[in-house]
Amino acid sequence: MDIKNAQKIVDNWINKHGVRYFNELTNMAQLTEEVGEVARIIARRYGEQSEKESDKDKDLGEELADVLFVVLCLANQTGVDLQKAFDKRMEKKAKRDHDRHHNNEKLK
Repeated sequence: MDIKNAQKIVDNWINKHGVRYFNELTNMAQLTEEVGEVARIIARRYGEQSEKESDKDKDLGEELADVLFVVLCLANQTGVDLQKAFDKRMEKKAKRDHDRHHNNEKLK
């Protein structure tokens, strides 16, 4: 699935099940909350913090999908073609970062 299609799927879901988009500030707060849930899993599962029993059943993939859903909502409601923006960003990163990363002694 490409990003443009994902934006359409989210928009269809919002119109069918969600009634309307939350406003941009609410979605920004929601995004922050979802990123926090991802951070909690990463910190406890892969970092130095111990994982609480209540966190052991959390699915990292589902939490990342929640982040993606809200990002797609924000793109839709602000008129951003996220596929176009992503492609442009990847092209820029490829040109800018190729030599930098290959020459980074810390990555060898």
